[in-house]
Amino acid sequence: MTPTIFRGLATIALASTITSMAFAQATRTWVSGDGDDVNPCSRTAPCKTFAGAISKTAHGGEISVLDPGGFGAVTITHGLTIDGNGVVASILASGTPGIRINAGNSDTVILRNLAINGIGGTSFGGTDGIVISNAGRVMVDNCSISGFLGNSINVNTVTDISVTVTNTNITGTAGTSMGILVQSTAGRVTVAADHVTIRNTHNGIHARFGSTLLSNSLIANTTGVGLLAEIAGTITAESVMLTGNNTAVQANAGGIMRVWNNAIYDNLTAFGCGAGTVATGGNNRKGGNAGGAAPCPPNATITVQ
Repeated sequence: MTPTIFRGLATIALASTITSMAFAQATRTWVSGDGDDVNPCSRTAPCKTFAGAISKTAHGGEISVLDPGGFGAVTITHGLTIDGNGVVASILASGTPGIRINAGNSDTVILRNLAINGIGGTSFGGTDGIVISNAGRVMVDNCSISGFLGNSINVNTVTDISVTVTNTNITGTAGTSMGILVQSTAGRVTVAADHVTIRNTHNGIHARFGSTLLSNSLIANTTGVGLLAEIAGTITAESVMLTGNNTAVQANAGGIMRVWNNAIYDNLTAFGCGAGTVATGGNNRKGGNAGGAAPCPPNATITVQ
């Protein structure tokens, strides 16, 4: 082999190595308000947006935030974690969802320490806060979701999924906005929400499908129904405060509501009349629920469904 040919091959090999390194995915990537999406998203050369970091983050990896900033709406297509790391890690959405999750059937997506803002329900505001179209498991922890025209969390899948929402504050725009909407149509869908606050939405939790468990939480100041189950949805609420709502609890046709050890105070109506099943263990505390539609008494005991 001549020296000229050898040098040519060496140059090609080096270029291939550099190209591979440039497109390699890292298990941990970083974003910063001073970053640039052409960077490799390393700690010393961070990206500027979550969308810019997605393609450079390996399956099961984590996007971390170096400093406070707004990091843009994003579509998540594989399992990973986005963690605000205790700084102000915000997403400002205009005309789109803040986060759309369309990952694999067995993927886990974790959203932690994020502020997702829909611009206060203005005409150019964000549509939904988080739209879950596909994944195996989604965890939303210690997040703030506010100001969206549609739903703060929209679970709309056709496959098995487990969604967990913890330590999260949701503030809607009244109107037709929902705090958590579960409208999947197939699969085994389970939603567990604990230490969640939902305020100023139309319906707080609206379950049309699957099983939703709510505990140790607050639903307040909804213009529709605090907890509404219908069609093929079940909601089990335990140790929840429902106050200032138009109607606190209601089950429409096909829906099942199980309420246990809840505080239901100062709503216009405590238990709304629907064609579904409202079951209670008889240990809910209520008072001051006056001024709305005629209440419907819940069942005396919880029966096995």
